[in-house]
Amino acid sequence: QVQLVESGGGLVQPGGSLRLSCAASGSIFVIGAMGWYRQAPGKERELVATISRNGSGSYVDSVKGRFTISRDNAKNTVDLQMNSLKPEDTAVYYCNSIPSRPGYWGQGTQVTVSS
Repeated sequence: QVQLVESGGGLVQPGGSLRLSCAASGSIFVIGAMGWYRQAPGKERELVATISRNGSGSYVDSVKGRFTISRDNAKNTVDLQMNSLKPEDTAVYYCNSIPSRPGYWGQGTQVTVSS
């Protein structure tokens, strides 16, 4: 079973940037499409960015133009560059496959956008 470990979260002011990283214990190339999800307090988990096996990304409208997803199949990592952060981006961020698999959920990484 592949394990996914997220890192890079923290407290940032509105307008700031963070770079999240997801490290996999196995081959993400074999897994295929990957995604970053987030869950804000009191809300359901949502998918915010996806990336295909060959690196083509797509985004939910609320983060389009601000977030960039990337992957390194050799290093088995999936990153999420987040710019122009807003308070509504505050959430726990997780990576998982597309579609998500229950056994792949990690602890996530907390992102808090606040002044």
